[in-house]
Amino acid sequence: MRWDPHVTVATIVERNNQFLFVEENCSTGAVFNQPAGHWEDKETLIEAARRETLEETGWHVAITHLCGIYQWRHPDNAETFLRFCFVGECLHQDPTRELDPAIIAVHWLSREQLLQRQQDLRSPMVLRCLVDYLDNHRYPLDFIHSLLS
Repeated sequence: MRWDPHVTVATIVERNNQFLFVEENCSTGAVFNQPAGHWEDKETLIEAARRETLEETGWHVAITHLCGIYQWRHPDNAETFLRFCFVGECLHQDPTRELDPAIIAVHWLSREQLLQRQQDLRSPMVLRCLVDYLDNHRYPLDFIHSLLS
């Protein structure tokens, strides 16, 4: 059997000491997550982060840094996830944009507000990414090389 990890991207976006999160439906019910999703064929990781942020929140962002790379194995189904978490800056919002169907709501939350919802996080990566961001983990984007033609 072939091992097939899920490669995903996520974006940390801060504005006025609050962070952009989505409340979304998943198989276990409503959960909170950074704007995040699967990396698609023929796109760079940075393009994927911009796309997922726009599709899930309506916000256009400029990706400025890599925050970290995270590996997690789901305890219930043994699926493995490899998450590339980026830092993004708000450019502008498209309030008329239709969001992904799984999105219940878009929220701006403080760290404290997120901690109050800790039991509702999609995975432990959500909080770990935020903690690393707050600990000033920032890596230059030229750390990632795309050789797509």
